[in-house]
Amino acid sequence: MMKKILHTYKYEILLFALIQHLFSGIFLTDMAFYTKVIWPINMLILGVSSAGIFIEKGKWKKIIKAILSIGAVAFPLCVPFFGSNPIFMTALNLSLAVFYLFIFIEVLRFLMKPSYINKDIITASACGYFLLIEISVFLFQIFYYANPNSFKGINTEFSVANSANVFMDLVYYCTITLTSIGFGDITPNTHVTKLLTSFLGVTGQFYSVVLVGILISKFTSSNSKNH
Repeated sequence: MMKKILHTYKYEILLFALIQHLFSGIFLTDMAFYTKVIWPINMLILGVSSAGIFIEKGKWKKIIKAILSIGAVAFPLCVPFFGSNPIFMTALNLSLAVFYLFIFIEVLRFLMKPSYINKDIITASACGYFLLIEISVFLFQIFYYANPNSFKGINTEFSVANSANVFMDLVYYCTITLTSIGFGDITPNTHVTKLLTSFLGVTGQFYSVVLVGILISKFTSSNSKNH
């Protein structure tokens, strides 16, 4: 029963899981509690929610997905113990960036295939956008934990509670960069983060433009078949 639900509503469930992970901090003020309790729960929800996308995939994709999901849950559980260690946080962020990238590739493959447009196409498109935010957040956190001065406007203190603040600051930063808003309260401070931010902005625009083209072509193709 659970497997059927995950497969039938895979993109709706994934979309909900991504939104709750990125924006559940809106309702919380205790950042230590968020890091120790909420974040591991969020990642568990994401691990389960993303399983629906891989139900009909090959054996090796399922194995890789299972390994990445275990890491996505296990690493956050260890943050209360090793959250002030830059090496551990770098490994955590690299693992999560790969986890989200793996899911993003599957979502993108789905978007490119069908010649029709339906609710799965729409929700998968939204999932792709939020997955880009997730990937960019954890990539930027790799550079932050290697050099806390990689960004201006983000606290440079290493602590369990501050790891949640850093995550939320970078969710905000990556979102406004992908959407080309750019308020300027957080800015890149090294040549690497400046170039990555530029690439992120281009990626956001490219995804939006290509996505609109895909949706229009699918809609046109669907209308042509109906007539």
